Amino acid sequence: MKRPEKEEAVARLTDKFRDADAIILTEYRGLSVPQVADLRNKLGRDTSYNVAKNTLARIAAKEAGIEGLDEMLAGPCAITFVKGDYVNAAKTLRDFAKDNPALIVKGGFIDGAVADADAMEKIADLESRDVLLSRMAGALKGTMSKAANLFVAVPTKAVRTFDALREKQEKAA
Repeated sequence: MKRPEKEEAVARLTDKFRDADAIILTEYRGLSVPQVADLRNKLGRDTSYNVAKNTLARIAAKEAGIEGLDEMLAGPCAITFVKGDYVNAAKTLRDFAKDNPALIVKGGFIDGAVADADAMEKIADLESRDVLLSRMAGALKGTMSKAANLFVAVPTKAVRTFDALREKQEKAA
């Protein structure tokens, strides 16, 4: 690559580093072109899977203010730029790596911190954002219905007590 082309590539990568909610680094050595295309399809539209020269990626990451990826940017390395829910992208990469052992998740940069391969595995084990939100909504709904039943129970119990007292007084009279 000539110098102007390198500068343009660094500028594009820097923009991707800045725009991404998460960055996941993988080693793709041994994957065929159709396998990489299949992985890109599985990752979806909000995620891009890019192969870039490590030196240019290091420069772009530093320009974007991301530190700590230097040792992961070694060997044949692909960069996954994730916008949105990075848990789904981590799950997709983990599942693809199970079917294609040539893909190795090296680590990444998530929520302002560097994550190693073990941390990425733990993130992939998390439930997706949608599942967590639906669980929380279900828990809130259950809590609200319990509260509603509690608020209704006090007046109902008072009415039953007054009815019992009235019946007792009628029998006594």
